[in-house]
Amino acid sequence: MHAKIELVERAKNGDKDAFQALIHEEKEKLYKMAFVYMRKEEDALEVFQETIYKALTAIGSLKDNAYFSSWLVRILIHTAIATLNKKRRVIPLNQEVLEQLVGSGSLKLEDQIDLLQALEELDEKYKTVLMLRFYKDYTIKQIAAIVECPEGTVKTNLHRGLMLLRTRLKGAYSDEREGTLI
Repeated sequence: MHAKIELVERAKNGDKDAFQALIHEEKEKLYKMAFVYMRKEEDALEVFQETIYKALTAIGSLKDNAYFSSWLVRILIHTAIATLNKKRRVIPLNQEVLEQLVGSGSLKLEDQIDLLQALEELDEKYKTVLMLRFYKDYTIKQIAAIVECPEGTVKTNLHRGLMLLRTRLKGAYSDEREGTLI
């Protein structure tokens, strides 16, 4: 962890190789998250690239080097939402890409697709916190920092998002963490 903080400091001081090393560590999770939002490879790559550009130009504004990953995810989320708002279109699911995205989950492919479709139908505030919590394993505190809202709001959005998923999926899936239906 200490080495990463040093890399961030070097990147903030203009070291492009340090910045590139940091992005290399984060690229897979950033692309997957961009894809979940954009649902089309070209659009996900566009959001990913724009996120990297924004991060490169704004890295000097990062206050705490330990939060580089969260800061980068926040940039990606804002970029994805802004891009979606610009495009305002519905993108059909591509089953082949979804297989790659959810890959080694414990659910059958058909169930994974149903879950992702139900997740996609949620409002952005619910979808974002659910993705960060269950796809990326962020804590409530980390999610609150990323989405820039109080922890109580994150908990509320998680609860409401799960309730909406439960309704949409009609209790077909179970949450392994709590042993309850999603």
